[in-house]
This record gives sequence, C-alpha cells and structure tokens, in this order.
Amino acid sequence: MNDANQNWYQASRNSNAQYPPLTSNENVDVCVVGAGITGLTTALHLAERGYRVAVLEAQQVGFGASGRSGGQMIFGLAAEQPSIEKLVGKADAQKIWQASLAGLDLLRGRIAKHNIDCSYAPGHAHVAIKPRHINELKHWADDLQTHYHYPVELWDKQRTQQEINSQRYCAALYDGNSGHIHPLNYTLGLAQAANATGVSIYEHSPALSIDHTQGPAGPATITTATGSIKAQFVVLAGNAYLANVGDALRNKIMPVGTYICATQPLGQERAQALIRNNIAVADINFVLDYFRLSHDTRLLFGGRVSYSTVPPANLARAMGARMRAVFPQLHNTRIDYAWGGFVGITVNRAPHFGRLANNVYFAQGFSGHGIAATGLAGKLMADAIAGTAEQFDVFTRIPHMAFPGGRLLRTPALVLAMAYYRLKDLLP
Repeated sequence: MNDANQNWYQASRNSNAQYPPLTSNENVDVCVVGAGITGLTTALHLAERGYRVAVLEAQQVGFGASGRSGGQMIFGLAAEQPSIEKLVGKADAQKIWQASLAGLDLLRGRIAKHNIDCSYAPGHAHVAIKPRHINELKHWADDLQTHYHYPVELWDKQRTQQEINSQRYCAALYDGNSGHIHPLNYTLGLAQAANATGVSIYEHSPALSIDHTQGPAGPATITTATGSIKAQFVVLAGNAYLANVGDALRNKIMPVGTYICATQPLGQERAQALIRNNIAVADINFVLDYFRLSHDTRLLFGGRVSYSTVPPANLARAMGARMRAVFPQLHNTRIDYAWGGFVGITVNRAPHFGRLANNVYFAQGFSGHGIAATGLAGKLMADAIAGTAEQFDVFTRIPHMAFPGGRLLRTPALVLAMAYYRLKDLLP
C-alpha cells in the first residue's frame, strides 16, 4: 500500500470523484475523522437521521485498508467465538455474534439500496492444509452449529479440491453467507451515497488536534492545516492510519503490514478452473494466505506480514512465489500488480470500541477482519450518538490490553510472538 499506483483496486476503481480540502471554519453536529468504511458508514447513517455531518480524510477516500484489503467479508470477528466468550461471557458473546451477522446484512443492504457496483459475490471457505487443521475445522463447525445455530458446510478433501484446484488443501469449512467485494469501489459508493445525503467530505485534510474548550462534555473543535470544524460529537475512524489525534488509542493496536498481488487476466475458463464457483478462500494458519478472483478474472492473492513501514523487496516476485506454491499451474502467469498496507490488530484480535470523552467515539483494531465489521461499527456509533447505545456498549465491554513495551519495544515483542506462531504453523 505504500505505492498506491501498483494497487489493482485503484486501477479498477469505477469513480474518480474528488472532494475538496477543508479551507474554512465549519459548524456541524458530528465530525468524522477517516473516510473509510467505518467513517463513511457512520456519516451516512447519521445523515439519514438528519444530522449535519462532516468527514475529514487525511488522504483520499478509501486510502487506507478500506481501499486495499483482500475484500473478504466473513462471519464473526477475527477472534473466534470461544475467545469472545472468555472475554465477555456467553450472553454478550451471543450478542456480538448476532451483531456480526447483522454486519453482513448491512453491507449487502447498502449495496442494494445505493446500487453500489462493487462486484459482490457470495461464498467463503476456510481451508485446512494439514490433518490437525481438519480437526480444528470440525470443532469450529460444531461450535457454530451447536451454540450459535449457524449453518456451515464441512467439505472433505475431494470436495475441497473440486472447488479449489490446489493439492495443498485437504478440507474446508464453507459459508454461503460470507463472500467478497471490491472494497475500494464499495467505499467510493458509500462516499457518493453519503455526499448525496448531505455529508460534507473533505480530502487532504488531516485532523491535527481535537480541543474541548468548554469542558469534556462540550462541543469539540477539530483543527486542520487550513480550517476547523466545531462539532457536538466526534468519531475517530482512522484505525491503523489514525495519526495526530489518536495518541490515546495507539498503544491498543499494532499496525501490521499485509500484502496482495494480482495476476494478469486469466480468462473465464482458466479462472473457473482455479476456483470453480468464484468463492473467497483463506487458510487457517496464523500467518495465512487468502485469495479470490476479481471481476476481470484475475487471481488476487494475499499473505505475508510485516512490522516495518517499508514493503518487502521485490514484492511482486515474493507474492508470486507464495501464490505458485498454492497454484503451481500459474508458473508462467504474469503478476500485474502488487501492493500492501496496514491493518490494525489488537492483542486479543477483537475490535476495540469506546469513548475518549462523552462525545468522542472510536472503533479500531479489526485485525484483518474488517470488511463487514467496520460497517457494523459505523452503524453502532451512529446509533449511540442518536441515543441508542446498547449494542455499541456491548462491544465496549470487551477488555483490551496495551501492547507491552511502549512505542520502542512493542514491535520487537510482536515480532518474537509472530515467530512463535510461524513455528506453530510449520508443525504437522
């Protein structure tokens, strides 16, 4: 993501709408910081209720993870339900689960309501690489069906390899309620819908400070280099890309780099020979591979992690090698694009919701599982601002630890932890 020009999503965006920078002093009901899925969904829901809303974006709409991710919309959260149960108890875990499913419905509903052209396709499979993964998938399916009454399919090796033409995989857990989208086009569609509903969007306008001159419950003034916005409520929705105004949140998330490549167009026949029914796929290693087909028959293949702001050298070559380990039949296939970016992860892999003051809301730390969950977060923050905070407050009860070591030591500590998980991934 450090070179957006190599991002296939940018090359295939279906809108070139641009929004001006903030160059004046404005007064609104709600100021949202961040024009990704979280912030734009918040703004759209509030505008539909009659609130005056302004969105500040440091770069362009969809610049962060919303415009760079794998595009996989998946049930649940990055932290699986047994982990959520340990964090908040079974009653709240059930509420969080139902909310996560509502996030999938919300996304599909927005696509339909606003006629957003984002190449939505249903179906997602979590795949097993080794025998112990098969048992993990069986236990996962049993938990979902028994305790959450959620129907999923378990595929054996033969069915898995019929659907995904790779000898690497020996089983799968399939969910037809999940799926995949073009995340940047979805984000651009949200921006157009929000703007049409009265939301003011300002690009190239990073928020530099938030000041409460009338006390913590009074209006806030958000200042940029060329203007300011006075608002009754503030929503911080920058996640891993939140700077300047996010110091109080920064120790709860770690920006982690992840990377994707896109092949040349394969043509319908070759694409369908790889993934028979155009589903999204992810393995269940801790350092996982994930992939899907694009609307123009490319294979989009993601994986790797990095804790540096510098992308790996020869990114296209590195990602191509990783892709060909799964699909050796693509050995002569050209890589047209390779890009990366940051996701915000939390210690427990559950999203971090809360308030910095009575009228300053935030949601962050979706841990690579944000296509549906970020939209859900936006709706719940809008609901809370409008006076219905029950569902938002369920998420605020998830406890979160700070990453140990402060800014200087938390990255080395996480590198050591990830090395441990990589070793676990290598075990049979």
